[in-house]
Amino acid sequence: MATLRFTKDHEWIRQDGDTAVIGITDYAQQQLGDIVYVELPAPGTRVECGKEAAVVESAKAASEVYAPVSGEVIAVNEAIAGDPAKVNADPMGEGWFLSVKLDDPNALDGLMDEAAYAAFVAEQG
Repeated sequence: MATLRFTKDHEWIRQDGDTAVIGITDYAQQQLGDIVYVELPAPGTRVECGKEAAVVESAKAASEVYAPVSGEVIAVNEAIAGDPAKVNADPMGEGWFLSVKLDDPNALDGLMDEAAYAAFVAEQG
């Protein structure tokens, strides 16, 4: 069964075995506004936990997407590179950013579950 976790930087990560898909949350896309550009890493690139993995630009600002885990990028969502509005329309579905092969399958253990993330967002105001 897939495990869904969240970061304080408003990324989500869905783990399935030793791979995981990463994107930004609905809250993040709402804060950014209309997304106009997405820069994705090349497959084969290594991402490090807490470091920049992708860049998203909106009419309001440019923002980094941080890797919630370390691993090797095995796929990127080319659909959002061509149509960044997909991130606004479906941030936790068709608007995913990248898929990684996890260095450590237990890496998600320290991240927030859905209930904890909802409480965290509520605190943001």
